Formats: sequence, structure tokens, C-alpha cells
Amino acid sequence: MARPFHAAAVRVRRLHRSRSRATAPAGGLVPAAHPWKRAFGLLAVVVLGAWLGLLVVGSVRTPVGPMDTTMTLRPSAVGGTKINVSPLGALELDSHHAPVRLDVDVDQLDPERSQALVKHPERLSGLQDEVTDDVAAGTRELAVRSCVAVVSGATALGLLVYRRPRRALAAGGLALALLAASGVSAYATWNPKSVLEPKFSGLLSSAPSVVGDARSIVTEFDVYQQELARLVTNVTKLYDATSTLPVYQPDPATIRVLHVSDIHLNPAAWHIIGSLVEQYEIDVIIDSGDTMDHGTAAENGFLDPVRDLGAPYVWVRGNHDSKQTQAYLRKTRNAYVLDEGRAVSVAGVRIAGTGDPQFTPDRSRPTGGKASEQLAGMRLASALRDQKRAGTPVDIAVAHDPNAARETDGTVPLVLAGHVHHRVNELLPLGTRLKVEGSTGGGGLRAVQNQKPEKVRASVLYLDRPTRHLQAWDEITLGGLGLTTAEVSRHLPEENLKNPAPSPSASTTSP
Repeated sequence: MARPFHAAAVRVRRLHRSRSRATAPAGGLVPAAHPWKRAFGLLAVVVLGAWLGLLVVGSVRTPVGPMDTTMTLRPSAVGGTKINVSPLGALELDSHHAPVRLDVDVDQLDPERSQALVKHPERLSGLQDEVTDDVAAGTRELAVRSCVAVVSGATALGLLVYRRPRRALAAGGLALALLAASGVSAYATWNPKSVLEPKFSGLLSSAPSVVGDARSIVTEFDVYQQELARLVTNVTKLYDATSTLPVYQPDPATIRVLHVSDIHLNPAAWHIIGSLVEQYEIDVIIDSGDTMDHGTAAENGFLDPVRDLGAPYVWVRGNHDSKQTQAYLRKTRNAYVLDEGRAVSVAGVRIAGTGDPQFTPDRSRPTGGKASEQLAGMRLASALRDQKRAGTPVDIAVAHDPNAARETDGTVPLVLAGHVHHRVNELLPLGTRLKVEGSTGGGGLRAVQNQKPEKVRASVLYLDRPTRHLQAWDEITLGGLGLTTAEVSRHLPEENLKNPAPSPSASTTSP
């Protein structure tokens, strides 16, 4: 009986020793981590090191035409290009989709190169090629420097964390691979048309000059390099020897329409509209209703600034505007009141509209709802067809409620509306474009009851004067004090992007 017991004891001791060796650290080393943890840790080191490298050395200073600029690559979730024109604001371009963004900071205007252009205006004809070459050279130098920056940053941080040369080199190689993948993604998603729809944030008075003229952009769609040069040249215009902003000179073949809506008794709206009329040289203002809040006689004096806005004021009644409001405005100089399909020709464009069939300033009265709006829209559509048969087709229709506006589909190229306090841009099934504007009064005085104040919104529509077709539009969103900061987004109709109008003469193009 002793031998079996001894053999069992020996097996227990062996098992105990094997378990001890398995659980005890060998040579003082910590047990290996899970593979996915190691991979995540390495990726974190690579991304952080590459980012630090770009911050330290990932930028180049390069001249672009008469300007001194700094180009930088920055990590980004959406990509794109941002051109900072301090202190005027910034232009954002949806140029590509990749985890890196190109930042271009316009540092200053070089006095010598600027004076050379002034003394020798013949050099302006070659400025586009010069700017294109400068941007290409700066981009190549930035690409090389960025490769060095991300590899150096990731390798240095890898050596600091892992203290192993092989791990550090692996981090540097992975960083280079990620940068290369980002470059491939940017190349694959490159959008040269992004320069046609820039987004500007900054001083409101600078917006027209920075964004540029709509008709020029549409008719001179030739190639990306030319448009990029025009964009940079527009930025150059903002700086001159006396530090004064240039006067905005719109194309004379463009009709500029300012669309406002839902002012709701906010007196600041008149100052904003007046500023936009002056800065954009507006030809006609179209208000799609709800200028008042309760439509009482006591509010009528609020409409008096209409006569001094500097442009004709075309208006339709909203559900917060009474018939009494309409009668008062009809007597106001510079105002054109539209109702029941009435049409007027103003500033070379023919406009027809109808007032809202409902008057519900406090929602205490029974309403006809959507059905009454659709019926009003049908009557407006019938009036539009009558105008076309009479040989006086309407270019723009106006209604307050989008439900009424949609009924005009197929009878007019463009219909404007408001009411919902947010923007809508929709191409209806029969070809009519519906544009709904937000609140130009920021929701009016009632907006102070909301958790967040509404932004002030308006749009500038650019119409081709011979055809009165919509060429482009700028969506203007004001925040803060309203008159000092603005966000301006340029948009083109889809048909213009696909089939841009040919330029009348390439030789007439000037910076």
C-alpha cells in the first residue's frame, strides 16, 4: 500500500511545481497582454505621435501670388479645406473626404509683389497661372514635410513608450502607411467643384467680395485651376495699401433678389435687411409673410421702415398678418402687396403671389388646416397658368405656407415660402424649385421664450437677367449681434453643376 501512496504524492508535487511555474513571472517579466490591447495601444501611440509631429513641423510658409501663406495639414473627421483670411473670416471648401484637413492661413500681403501688380497691370493676366503654380509647389513641399513629421513624431513617441527600436520603427512605418491611405482617400474623393460652393464665416461686409459673383462662377466653370485662382484673387482684393475693403461690383447681367420671411415684429430685422441691400446691391426684396405678430392696428407703424430700405419690397400676407396689415402696407411707398394671384413686374422680374388664407396669430381660432392652404395654392397655380396664356409668364411665385407653394409645381420655375422657420430647398416633381426661408427676425420677440434663440436667416438669389432663371443663391445665417458676424454658404442648382453655361468670352475674364 505504500508504493501507490508514494506515487500519488510524487504526482501531486509535480503538478504543484508546474502550476507554480505557470503562475509565477519568469525572470521578472510581466505576463503578455492580449493582442487586441497591444494593437490598440500601438495605434494610439501612432495617432498621437503623428499629430504631435504635424503640430511641431507639419506646416510650410509659401508665397501664393502676392500673398504670404502658411499651409498646414490637420487631423480631421470630415476633411475639406479651410482658408483663413484674418481678420475678415474664413472660407471652408468641401474639397475632399479624408481624416486630414488642409488649412491655408493668409498671413499678409507682400508690399513689393502687390506694388509690382499695381505698376504693371499686364501681369494680372498671368496671375492665375502663377497662383496655380505656387499652390502646387506649396502642396508638394507640404506633402514631403508632413511625411517626415508623422514618421518622426510616431517613431519618437514609440521609442519613449516602448523603449524598443523595433517597436518604434513599427510605429513610424504605420504612421506613414496611415498618411498614405489618407492621401489616397483625399485623391479619390477630390471635388474640384467645391470652389463653386464656398462657405464663408466672418465679417458680413466682406462676404460678397470673398464669395464672389454668382454669374461669373456659373459661366466661367472651365477648370478647377482657374476657379482656384479666382478665389485666391478675390481674397487678395480684400487687402490693399490703405486697408480698405473694395466695393462689391456684381455682374450687370444678374438680378439680385433678397428673400426674407417671418420677421415677427423684430425691429432689428430692418437694420439687417438694409445692410444686406447695401452690401449685395439688391434689386428687389421678397417677403413671404408673417412680418407681424398679432396683426393689430397698433403694430402697423412697424412697417414704416419699408419705404427706406433702398429696394422695392414685394410682400404676401402670412398667418400672423391681418387684412388690416395688408391694407396699411398697400399704401406704403416702395411696397408691392400680392394677393389672389396678382402679378407685378419689378426690377426686370415678374412676381405673383397670394396671401395666407388663415389668420391664426394666437392659435385660438378654428383653422382650415392643410386643406385650406392647398386650395389657396391651387388658385395661385390657376392664376399663373392664366398669366402664361396671356403672354406674361411669371418668373417667381410667392406663398407663405409651403403647402400652398407646392401646388404651383409645373406652373412657374421658382416658388418662395416661409412659415416653418427653417430652410427647405426642394426640386418638385414637375420641375418647380421650392425655396423656403427661415426666420429673418430670428423668431421675433417670442423667441426669447425658447431654450435656444433662433438664428437670423435670409437668402440672396441670383437670377440671369435675360432668362430670369436661378443661377445660384447665398444662404446667410446671422448669429451673435447679427450685424457683425455672418455665415454665407454659396449654392448652385444641380442642373447648373451638371451643365454649366459656357463663358461668353474667355478673354474678358479679369481677376
